[in-house]
Amino acid sequence: MLGSTNLRAQDEHHEHGAGELPTLGIAVITPTKGNKVRGTLRLMQKGDELRIRGRISNLTPGEHGFHIHQFGDERGTDGTATGGHFNPDGHQHGAPGSTSHAGDLGNITADAEGVAKVDVVTSGTKLHFILGRAFVVHAGKDDLASQPSGAAGARVATGVIGIGNPEFTVKKSN
Repeated sequence: MLGSTNLRAQDEHHEHGAGELPTLGIAVITPTKGNKVRGTLRLMQKGDELRIRGRISNLTPGEHGFHIHQFGDERGTDGTATGGHFNPDGHQHGAPGSTSHAGDLGNITADAEGVAKVDVVTSGTKLHFILGRAFVVHAGKDDLASQPSGAAGARVATGVIGIGNPEFTVKKSN
């Protein structure tokens, strides 16, 4: 019983309050086999809005499908272990803001250097419901209509969504 008492004492000293939901998420985007796509995304929950910001590099210039998928499973080399789009309400695939999958985030656009600056705001998606799921970046443009996933092509990168550390800051080198 001494062990369980010590665990209870440790639990009382955690830095988050009981019942608090996370407001900061992070996803490190890594390439699938044969690709070089990389990036980091921050997710910030403020009320009903979830803002996703960051940079993804080494893309081909142009538009790329960008979605939240069902699973944070990165065991496969092609990204398919992440399953389909996150779709808890059983909607058809479509444009963000329509009655579509919760994971339908539309497209991100890479510039001539292959860098996409991500700044997406979605309403109604709560960070705590997508923790442990994954972002997927596709090789091509999501047409926002084809079922079930927008005909966006292969998965060039994935990143599991985790709880971010609000006290961590990245030090920039000179």
